[in-house]
Amino acid sequence: MKITIYDSTLRDGAQGGNVAFSVSDKIKIAKALDDFGVDYIEAGNPFSNPKDIEFFEQIKDVEFKNSKIVAFGSTRRRDIKASEDSCVNVMAGVGVKTVAIFGKSWDLHVKEILKTSLEENLNMISDTISYLTECGKDVFFDAEHFFDGYKANPEYALQTLVTAEKAGAKYVVLCDTNGGCFPDEIYEITKTAISVLKTPVGIHCHNDTECGVANSISSVRAGATQVQGTIIGIGERCGNTNLSTLIPSLQLKLGYECVSPDKVEEVTNISRYIAEVANIALQDNMPYVGKSAFAHKGGMHVDGVSKVAHSFEHINPSSVGNKRAFLLSEVAGRTTVLTKLADIAPEITKESDELKAIMEMLKAQEHKGYQYEAAEASFELLVLKFLGKFKEYFHIDYFKIIGEQAGTMQKAASAMVKVCVGEKYEIAADEGDGPVNALDKALRTALSKFYPEIINEISLIDYKVRVMDTGAGTAAIVRVLIESTDGMDVWTTVGASTDIINASVKALVDSIEYKLNKSINV
Repeated sequence: MKITIYDSTLRDGAQGGNVAFSVSDKIKIAKALDDFGVDYIEAGNPFSNPKDIEFFEQIKDVEFKNSKIVAFGSTRRRDIKASEDSCVNVMAGVGVKTVAIFGKSWDLHVKEILKTSLEENLNMISDTISYLTECGKDVFFDAEHFFDGYKANPEYALQTLVTAEKAGAKYVVLCDTNGGCFPDEIYEITKTAISVLKTPVGIHCHNDTECGVANSISSVRAGATQVQGTIIGIGERCGNTNLSTLIPSLQLKLGYECVSPDKVEEVTNISRYIAEVANIALQDNMPYVGKSAFAHKGGMHVDGVSKVAHSFEHINPSSVGNKRAFLLSEVAGRTTVLTKLADIAPEITKESDELKAIMEMLKAQEHKGYQYEAAEASFELLVLKFLGKFKEYFHIDYFKIIGEQAGTMQKAASAMVKVCVGEKYEIAADEGDGPVNALDKALRTALSKFYPEIINEISLIDYKVRVMDTGAGTAAIVRVLIESTDGMDVWTTVGASTDIINASVKALVDSIEYKLNKSINV
């Protein structure tokens, strides 16, 4: 059975905290969603702000293969005709075929928010949909606060749906706008709504009880044929139904068709792409698409999944475009470490003394504040050094940081570093936006005298600091993670110390050593 996917990332998703799309961002996301194969892309209000106005102008020149762009607006204002409402007329003239109109279905909102009568609200719904239909639009009616409205006054809430249907709505969408319902009541109320309608029914849930996905699935099981939501669940307050979770759940587990079968495996890529465009962190533990969705850390789990994958995985990671990961830690078993050693030291087996020594070394390092599950480049260097396979290309003889100067317009910090390469030394100094940035620049300047092509390829793309023992105050151990890239590969290194600068230096040095070892030893 086909379930229509209605994506609201560009409209409802943009209402989430710390989410702000430019017009260019919105067009990029719309193209990605079209390629992924969603049926409808709700793009915003074509009359509400200059950005959305510009988007609807530019989108006219963009060709979409799979998706229809939807403009979003509301029913007319009270006590006027729809044809006299300026916002409704913008919807009538917008250059897209499909429009979504929200209207009130909770009598509380009608009386206390709109300050009008229940009868006039029905007129607002009917008049707006009829007018837009006459203007050649396919109208979807979003019954705002429907489930709360139903629980307060079921007869009236259902009457708003029937009114929309009679006025010509192509879809009637039941909205859990406050996100406070649970799956059992969503199921029963959806069934009741479907029983009084001939028009197809959709579901729009918010995630305020973290039931957005579960509520949407319950509605589909009750007969809804359209699901609305956002990629990675972004949206106002606690977000919307997470389509990155919902689509594979419906398609891979329940047998519904949401997107083309060959597109399901792209859900991880599009989720990470939209997170990147939105400049927000994708939660590692997000189902299906998160970095940790198929990550195994406990020794027993790793051993089990290595023997029989589905013993600890509910689906094959590749079916959603993700991949399995074995995490290194003090609780990691031999199988995990052996998996990580396969490319570094394939001669080591489960019975090797070196394996036992490496596992003990890992535990000791983690006790010092190091953690290698997200810093595999540092782990590789640690093992190479332990096995005597590491070649040192440089070391820092000393460095010095000069701190901020209050009340000046100069750079925040400067650094000097002396590096040793073989029997040669190089001293360099530089300024930066903070001590770590200054030290990074000075170190690169010094090393570029010896390895110019390699050093110039490296860019730092992320820098994270975590205090390991908050109870120790300023004497606490801090862990620094640095993510680097050469434009092709991405690697992460770690440093730990009670001094944040020393911890940063360790991670910086590992980052450069990792690249030098990879490039020179090719």
